[in-house]
Amino acid sequence: MQRIIRNQFIVISALLFSAILLNTGTVQAQGDLLVTPRRVIFEGSKMSQELTLANTGSDTSRYSVSFVQYRMTENGAFEQIEVPDSGQYFADKYLRFFPRTVTLAPNEAQVVRMQFRKMPDMKPGEYRSHVYFRAVPDEKPLGEEAVKDTTTIGIRLVPIFGITIPIIIRVGELKSSIEVTDMKLDAKTDTIPSLALTFKRKGDISVYGDLIVSWDSGNGQPVEVGVVRGIAVYTPNKTRRFVMQLRNLKGVDYNRGKLIDRFQAPNEQKAEIYAEKEFPIQ
Repeated sequence: MQRIIRNQFIVISALLFSAILLNTGTVQAQGDLLVTPRRVIFEGSKMSQELTLANTGSDTSRYSVSFVQYRMTENGAFEQIEVPDSGQYFADKYLRFFPRTVTLAPNEAQVVRMQFRKMPDMKPGEYRSHVYFRAVPDEKPLGEEAVKDTTTIGIRLVPIFGITIPIIIRVGELKSSIEVTDMKLDAKTDTIPSLALTFKRKGDISVYGDLIVSWDSGNGQPVEVGVVRGIAVYTPNKTRRFVMQLRNLKGVDYNRGKLIDRFQAPNEQKAEIYAEKEFPIQ
């Protein structure tokens, strides 16, 4: 008797993307989902915030909304955690949001409302969690899928896309400062020059901004050679190490002159310089 083998395994590949790092503008996008704003801060009298989700694709999509917790490493990577590190406070238990699932037709948008509930047990400090918009795959029953070769095992990869954005609560009179140190230029070992540096944060709150690097030959007319937007140093971290590529522009000679590093408020906010440092090229 011939036995027909009809085994099929479905492998789901989860692709989780964090909204925090190097994106420009006020919109966070992944796949066909756009989310704005890209970060939320509750401080002062602010108690509510609306997040707008928009489907730019050609198919109807469904998303679940939940919270995840992260730590940031000194190199800027994110690791999902369940227990806060020393000096870190999660924000999720002080937040409510509605709805918890969102279905969007093509070119449709919907608002997710988030509310901060201040509780008596809250100590002064910064609280942070990340809201996670996770695509829910439209899975078909196995019987509906044609199996061309019934003697083989089929594997179907289903990518699951998601976006996370940080939600921050600040309680009390808090302040912070940041310094740019340990700059090292590498313009010899590769065709693309790079600059390594370290952010050193002090104080009670996270710092978030744009890094702009200019080259000055000494004539007093600096040339912008590198920009990275949306760099964060989250509490409780005191240090973040960072490497960025610089542009190869006509007339720019990385063997002389100096580099000027300016870390400033994001481009959608008022112009405020957090830290500025000059690096003579030797």
